[in-house]
This record gives sequence, C-alpha cells and structure tokens, in this order.
Amino acid sequence: MSAALTLRNVTLGYGSRVVLEGVTFVLQKGDFAYLTGRTGAGKTTLLRAIYGDLRPLRGEIWVGDMRVDTLRPAELPYLRRRLGIVFQDFQLLPYRTVWQNVALTLEVRGWRDKRKIKEAVLEVLGKVGLLARKDAYPHQISAGEQQRTCIARALVGAPIVLLADEPTGNLDPEVGQQILALFHQIARWGTAVLLATHNLQHLRDMPAPTYLCQDARVQPTSISLP
Repeated sequence: MSAALTLRNVTLGYGSRVVLEGVTFVLQKGDFAYLTGRTGAGKTTLLRAIYGDLRPLRGEIWVGDMRVDTLRPAELPYLRRRLGIVFQDFQLLPYRTVWQNVALTLEVRGWRDKRKIKEAVLEVLGKVGLLARKDAYPHQISAGEQQRTCIARALVGAPIVLLADEPTGNLDPEVGQQILALFHQIARWGTAVLLATHNLQHLRDMPAPTYLCQDARVQPTSISLP
C-alpha cells in the first residue's frame, strides 16, 4: 500500500529564487503533522506544490499512487479528488446554504445521483457537527461554523490527504482550539492531515509530529515552548 503523501528531494521556487530545497517526508494514512515556520518561510508554497498549483524545480511529489509534479493541467481535477484543501479565508458561496456549499463539491465532480449526494453530505455534516445548521446561509452562522462548513466541503469527497493553510487564523482562540481538535479527529478517521500554522500554541496544546520551514529547508523539529 502506498503512502498517503510522499515528497522526495523537492525543491521549490519562483524563477531563479529558491524558496525550499531538498524537502523529503512521508505521511501515511491517518497521520497528522504540523508544518510551521515564520510568515514567508515557504509553508504555503509547499502546500501549493502538493495540490498542483506550483510545479517543483526538482524532486517528486506523490499523493497516493499519483505523481503530482508530472501532471498535465487537464489531469489536475483528478488530483483534487484525492485532496481536501482548507484555507484561512472561508471562501463559501454566500447565496448557498451550508448544505448547498458542501453538495456543490460533489456536483462539480460529476455526481448525479441525488440520493447518494444527500447521504454523503448528511454524513459529513454530522461528522463536523453541522446537521442542525445545514439550511443556514454563511452570513447566518458563526466564523467557527463557517470553517466547519469548509472542512465538510473538503471532506465530502473522501480525500486521502487533507491540507489546511492557517485554518484557525481568522478565529478566536477558543474556537480555533475546537477546529484544531476536529482536524486531529479527522486524522483518527483515517485521512492524512498536513496543517500549516505559525501558531506555536497549537503545537503545545495538541502535540503532533512537526516540520519546520526555515532557511529554505523543511526539517522535523521539536519546538520548546514556555
């Protein structure tokens, strides 16, 4: 069985500027890992490469048995079916309900069976604690509930890897902790989770393997916190 996510000697940059060099690590199914480092250290750049938005200068990136760095643009939708992506900004469609925002992910992937769509959306909304809010619009729910909707949208297609880029950045600390706990739960359900954050409090409150972006490298780290 292949790993959920594999990076082998990956170098990333823009033009002649190298941002990250020699990145190598593996996440298995059900693994949770943090990606941390100062703003501008390369966290978002690495996530972009994993979901196929930036081609590496060198190295290999695999999501399951699909090699990302050699994909043609027309093949990227097949990669996105294996990935879930959650951003700091919620990016919900304002005139669609929670239910409709999540169901749209399946509809654009070609799902036509309304019963199967309903089953999948109900299941994932139950997992993230939003069944009671399924008919609400984004402006009617809290920031934490909006982020849970985004997580549901990322999960509904049963990805093997979930990427999260500063997913608690727009939330107050208590709600952020709840969302962080949900990501840890998602890993226990079997999806590999790579969560980028500069919030070192998260690493202290809910420890997990951590990779530090620093000096153009990504290295396993143990960060001492007061």
